[in-house]
Amino acid sequence: MSPRVLLAVAGQRGERLATELERAGVRIEAAIDPVVLEDANLVSALEVFEEVDVLVLTADRRTLGSHLVSVCDRRGIRIVTLTGDADGERVAAAFGLTASLVAPRVEDIAAAVRGMAREDDLVPDAAAGHVVVVWGPEGAPGRSTVASMLAFELARGGAGTALIDADSHAPSLALALGLADEGPGFPSACRQAGLGTLDERELVRISTPVRVAGAGVDVLCGINRRGRWPELAADRVTIALEAARRWAPYTIVDVAAPVEQDEELMSDVEGPRRNAATISALRSADVIVAVCTADPVGIARFVRGYAEVRAIAGSTPVLVVANRLRPGGLGIDARGQIRRTLDRFAGIREVAFLPEDQRAADAAVLQAQPIVAVAPRSALVGAIRRFTGDTLLPVLGGDHRNTAAHGAAVGGGNHGRPARRASVFRRVSHGGEEGRQNRLTA
Repeated sequence: MSPRVLLAVAGQRGERLATELERAGVRIEAAIDPVVLEDANLVSALEVFEEVDVLVLTADRRTLGSHLVSVCDRRGIRIVTLTGDADGERVAAAFGLTASLVAPRVEDIAAAVRGMAREDDLVPDAAAGHVVVVWGPEGAPGRSTVASMLAFELARGGAGTALIDADSHAPSLALALGLADEGPGFPSACRQAGLGTLDERELVRISTPVRVAGAGVDVLCGINRRGRWPELAADRVTIALEAARRWAPYTIVDVAAPVEQDEELMSDVEGPRRNAATISALRSADVIVAVCTADPVGIARFVRGYAEVRAIAGSTPVLVVANRLRPGGLGIDARGQIRRTLDRFAGIREVAFLPEDQRAADAAVLQAQPIVAVAPRSALVGAIRRFTGDTLLPVLGGDHRNTAAHGAAVGGGNHGRPARRASVFRRVSHGGEEGRQNRLTA
């Protein structure tokens, strides 16, 4: 579908440009006087913003303001700026609109509207990054916490890392990290992906950088209202994650628990699916990190959902993490009981364990910061570090000896796209509990 364009260029130049763009095959939905954009109240009230996908305007200090940019971001409208001097370029750059067109030809504007990249903007496939999806069953096993900690751990050595909230049921990363969820984020990226206008520059602009102890993570927040879930359509999510793969060496995706497709409940098989974002992300993943709560109820829920995830994932490696391990819920030999139960009922033989650290988790919630920022020496941080260096990175194709977990940069390994059939697993925990015969009892 051709993007619908709102043209805001003054005078005869605007009329001439509208005519030439229509001849070039660009769909001009409306043309307005850019003076209207100077009034923030008028901008908010313009109904035409509900009907367009791209705004083309001349960059100057009167019309291009923070209110206009925020309105466009909330509606997923791509901005194409036309500049004729250095001052206009500076104004556009101040809002992250680095793809400004200086003294453009009509063909350049048409290409920018359609999201066509020039040859020097293309990133070779060899430089594509890795997508890691964090899934877990119902009952809040700690998906968002694990996703956040993995992102900051991978970013420790300077490797570019993105963190995406693709949860269509209960997104939480924005609140957990103290970010505003009213601006652009993953829904905006998905809308642009549907129009074919999403690229690395737009991802940089609509993401929110979070920096902790030298580790920088670019966050794409999720939907801020439950009713917005149709924006996370299956094809949009797939395209957005492919763009993220070209954008960052590592992309961590937090998804919702349900994976049912509900096709038998809907008369329109082409209609939107509430769980489409989760299913598409699982199919796009290079590695899936499956999180369960280390107690009888959490393990039972995990076993029921794991078979469905395994069917969706195909040959993609799935790394299982038992979170919130504590002796109180399982008694003696908790690790051994969990391993034997998962082996017997789900065929899972490799399990990593993360300890319960309520004090660190409470401090992170209280300060709306990642756990690594408020409790860098937490046992939970140490366990994530070992899991990342000893288990996750080898599966992704990186060299665990060069990771931040071993005192060097996380990004120092192979950043090419990994083989989807990789099966290199390592145990995170060691000990003699394997030989004991205790069984998990619920």
